[in-house]
Amino acid sequence: MLVRAAQKQENLKHAEDLIRSAADAGAEVIVLPEAMTLGWTDPSTNAQADEIPGGESCARLQAAARQNRIYLCSGLIERAGSKFYNSALLIDPQGQILLHHRKVNELEIGHHLYALGDRLQVAHTPLGVIGLMICADGFARGQVVSRALGYMGAGIILSPCAWAVPADHDNAATPYGKLWIDNYGPVARDFRLWIAGVSNVGWIPEGPWKGRKCIGCSLVTGPTGEPVLRGPYGVDAETILYVEVTLENRPAQGDGWARFWA
Repeated sequence: MLVRAAQKQENLKHAEDLIRSAADAGAEVIVLPEAMTLGWTDPSTNAQADEIPGGESCARLQAAARQNRIYLCSGLIERAGSKFYNSALLIDPQGQILLHHRKVNELEIGHHLYALGDRLQVAHTPLGVIGLMICADGFARGQVVSRALGYMGAGIILSPCAWAVPADHDNAATPYGKLWIDNYGPVARDFRLWIAGVSNVGWIPEGPWKGRKCIGCSLVTGPTGEPVLRGPYGVDAETILYVEVTLENRPAQGDGWARFWA
């Protein structure tokens, strides 16, 4: 998804349109990027971040999940009193919040803006057990965040991301994605689970990574530890991708399949 820095209203409207398109195509679970509302480390956090629950961003995402009858996972920037968090939600088809995650392994250059989360959770759903993390949580030393979610029973880990490279990055010379393949693969294989990392596209105009570009490359890794789906690279490479996911811990009454958007 193209995320425009500091443009909360535009991003929410664009997300609603993409959610509708994916749901109409049959998606059961839809995943949006990290910091979808404002962009990662954008200074607009101070003026435009809102509460979870009760804030406009949260309410509109809940309404989108309810109206389209899907599970919805999205990153958003949260205000909690005097603190701000790089957060993500998992919302069920009735519009109820199942998981509210605050990023634990925030990059040091984000510490001036975001407070750090202090807990991990999984949600038991008719599709299976779902865990939630955000971007750099996935490469915390020893993969402790994703492994903890595996120990908690997750069959799939959803991870809103904002994967960025320098403006002059040459993807032909240095293909993007090795960091995530190297960190998702061992956890997926060891716990026989799925990991879906979903990145945005677009330029970063302000903040510590000013001038960098987010380039998509969304990645789904399956229980063998191998990539199952990889998104296109590019600052303009917005696209909707679909993947069929089988969760081993899905209840017997289901058909064993869930369609996820990455």
